[in-house]
Amino acid sequence: MTGTIDITLKVWRQKDAASAGGFETYEAKGVSTEMSFLEMLDVVNEDLQKKGRDPIAFDHDCREGICGMCSLVIDGRAHGPDGGQTTCQLHMRRYKNNDVITVEPFRAKAFPLVRDLVVDRCSFDSIMQAGGYVSVSTGQAPDASVLLIPKHKADSAMDAAACIGCGACVAACPNASAMLFVAAKVSQLAQLPQGGPERERRVLNMMAAHDEAGFGACSNEYECEAVCPKDISVSHIARLNREYLRALALGPGEHQAASGAG
Repeated sequence: MTGTIDITLKVWRQKDAASAGGFETYEAKGVSTEMSFLEMLDVVNEDLQKKGRDPIAFDHDCREGICGMCSLVIDGRAHGPDGGQTTCQLHMRRYKNNDVITVEPFRAKAFPLVRDLVVDRCSFDSIMQAGGYVSVSTGQAPDASVLLIPKHKADSAMDAAACIGCGACVAACPNASAMLFVAAKVSQLAQLPQGGPERERRVLNMMAAHDEAGFGACSNEYECEAVCPKDISVSHIARLNREYLRALALGPGEHQAASGAG
């Protein structure tokens, strides 16, 4: 049912990484329950600007749960209280009148703070540049039926490919590990024939980029899976570990073409 509520926001404000930060309190009156969480922040920012105050900086883009830009920790949980969705998919009907909501940025060494709720997630780009791709010669694409892929592998690869790289897994992990992100990218290609030629080099390079960026190690807390908006399973981390050990045994340039993607 459409209605309005009054809420109190406690929002982390910080000018830049070098400045001290802290929570500031804002009263949001008459918030429509049909608004998304980001639309509510838009209204709060409009009010702040009318009063001559700096608006709250936060990341957003598509607002359709696709781009992975929205990156808020809401009441201690990345993307908010409901699982399987991004911050932009959280609606104010989830809250009650006079609720107090705490909003913070993703916190991780590899995600340095830029301003307020905005963090720099370029470390994910460095991981992708290290191996999250397939190098092929351009030309006419083969017919879809030419490459025969078992359905269970195709389904699993598609599940991994659903990762949008938002970084919620890092924000939720007590070690600030990005293993679920790396696992999704490695697992996707490891199960497809197109990923075979660079299989060993890919996992070695992406794991090296992960560690160099300052992400922590996985200790099987499963917090990453719990907050992932695309429900990426930690089973992909198990595959990542197998791929990594396999690559260490074979070496980056010793791919065995005869072996199937596992």
